[in-house]
Amino acid sequence: MSTFEQFNLPKSVQKAIDELGFTTPTPIQEKSFAVIMSGRDMMGIAQTGTGKTFAYLLPLLKLYKFTPTNTPKIVILVPTRELVVQVVEEVEKLTKYMSVKTLGIYGGVNINTQKKAVFDGIDILVGTPGRVMDLALDAYIRFDETQKLVIDEFDEMLNLGFRPQITSILSMMKTKRQNILFSATMTDEVDQVLNDYFDFPEEVTLAASGTPLENITQIVYKVQNFNTKINLLKHLLQNDESMSRILVFVNNKKISDMLHERIEADFEGQFGIIHSNKSQNYRLNTMASFQEGNLRGLITTDVMARGLDISNITHVINFEMPEEPELYMHRIGRTGRADANGTAISFYTTREEEVKIEIELLMNRELNPEVFPEEVEISTLLIGPEKDKEKIKFLLKKPKLEGEGAFHEKAKKNTKVNLGGPSKTKKKTSGSVNRNMLREQNKKRAKKK
Repeated sequence: MSTFEQFNLPKSVQKAIDELGFTTPTPIQEKSFAVIMSGRDMMGIAQTGTGKTFAYLLPLLKLYKFTPTNTPKIVILVPTRELVVQVVEEVEKLTKYMSVKTLGIYGGVNINTQKKAVFDGIDILVGTPGRVMDLALDAYIRFDETQKLVIDEFDEMLNLGFRPQITSILSMMKTKRQNILFSATMTDEVDQVLNDYFDFPEEVTLAASGTPLENITQIVYKVQNFNTKINLLKHLLQNDESMSRILVFVNNKKISDMLHERIEADFEGQFGIIHSNKSQNYRLNTMASFQEGNLRGLITTDVMARGLDISNITHVINFEMPEEPELYMHRIGRTGRADANGTAISFYTTREEEVKIEIELLMNRELNPEVFPEEVEISTLLIGPEKDKEKIKFLLKKPKLEGEGAFHEKAKKNTKVNLGGPSKTKKKTSGSVNRNMLREQNKKRAKKK
């Protein structure tokens, strides 16, 4: 059986590991260690909850050598504020007996306070791409001594539109450095950045991109509309006692607020809510309350979920299907960790069926819908976005008129005839094949969350 002793870590790091009670490295930690120790660039593909943070921290701390400079030797980029806080906590746990100064920086707080903290000197910098770039452009952060760059949750950073900031930071750094990148999925955009900025990276794969974890039971329900989804969720919460630690995913802040208000009516004080309109302190306190077992569940968006490193999630509920099929993998990967069993329950309407099919293609697995419970009321009441869609469909219907009255003559007279001249408008592509357009739209939506 593998132990951390095989890594021959410095005594200070091994002592910290022992105090944390960790004895056995995870597969990604075992696979990554030798590659990072070799000094080569590395591309790691691993799902959420596999121990990625320690996978790069342990070898980096073994390689770390003190130098009397104020600029960071190790830079770690992550997509969200919450993840900055959590990675800093993990670094501080492992460097408890080392002389290492660690700093976390992110947007949404006073930049002048962070400028002073950077000016005082740092060894390990953890930050979001936007705030790191801001401080670098103002010359408060320099990368002269940076030997190691870690980019974690890289695919999510690209989804959030951070590519310009990341490429700017990469351009500011000296070329002689080690790059370590982790991503849950391998996309064309990830591959392009690797080709442009990495030096023949060695790939370390825990599971093939898009492969569902085998210990997660996946259940789907076809549901009429938002209000029927509410009824079904309440029914499941009332009748399944095993749903004790739940993450409920929605696609935007407005829906998360509406859902929380409706759930609170029947399950008062049992669910927290996290999205970017909530203050930093509120979000951290809500996460802590959930981790301590004071809340049954959290309602969150994909953007916020990337900062959640919470153990023992029993159920993930996709109240709305994600806007990108890869996000489904991130969501369900929150449960079924560390060889535990988990359950992912997804609700989808007719208009979400296409996303479901894309998810099935990504996983190479069919998700057959469960029989809808007879005792759950099917609501006919539509919310705003659903009403708008019905209205648009109605307006697009061609009116059925009898006879050839004046209205018809006018319509015929105004009908344009294509004589083969140049067209001023570009013909639209049919169906949903224009993937690039969809991805651009999804990125814009993600920025708003």
